[in-house]
Amino acid sequence: MLVDGDNAQPSLIEHILAEIAKYGIVTTRRIYGDWTLSQMKGWKDSLHTSAIQPIQQFRYTVGKNATDSALIIDAMDLLHAGTVDGFCIVSSDSDYTRLATRIREQGLFVMGIGQSQTPESFVKACEIFVHTENLDRSAEHAPKAPESDRPEWTPTVEQAIEMAIQDDGWASLGVVGTNIRKLDPAFDSRSYGYKQLSLLIKSHPELFKTRKSKAASGNLLVKLS
Repeated sequence: MLVDGDNAQPSLIEHILAEIAKYGIVTTRRIYGDWTLSQMKGWKDSLHTSAIQPIQQFRYTVGKNATDSALIIDAMDLLHAGTVDGFCIVSSDSDYTRLATRIREQGLFVMGIGQSQTPESFVKACEIFVHTENLDRSAEHAPKAPESDRPEWTPTVEQAIEMAIQDDGWASLGVVGTNIRKLDPAFDSRSYGYKQLSLLIKSHPELFKTRKSKAASGNLLVKLS
């Protein structure tokens, strides 16, 4: 986990770590910034409780972000060391787009975490991208799914189903979820008020049908209505 301290929120660090833990063990935890500046004070309490290593990077020139360069250099060192299987870049900065694509070219997993206004170039460069707005949102306070016949998320889900459909017309929900991530790394059912993709799909029975697989696994299957 490499955090750009200049544009990440310290209040979300526990949520961020929990989200990353869904995809693997966080072996390296570093945050970059100029710790002589007052704006970094909010991070100091989180460093000890979350075992994050602060990396000092002075701003040698006004208006230039040296943090980006320091994070990128360390990321490339870790990449070539071959000691990790994937990266999580916590930032909303498009400057990390090329870093993300370079890591993926090497065959490693790349996850991004940033605000909803993160440029699309960086979002699409990641295999998975999570919006920070979804990290501290409980199901009770999340916005409900749009009240319309065709919610905005349906084209992506429909395309993912078409990609996974079997001869019997049904698709495994697990495969559908994987396809959704390929189509839109930032897709998150929590953005529409549901903790799980299955609950989001079941909320619109007029658009999607679901049933349990007859196999011993009992996996959930889905098809277009």
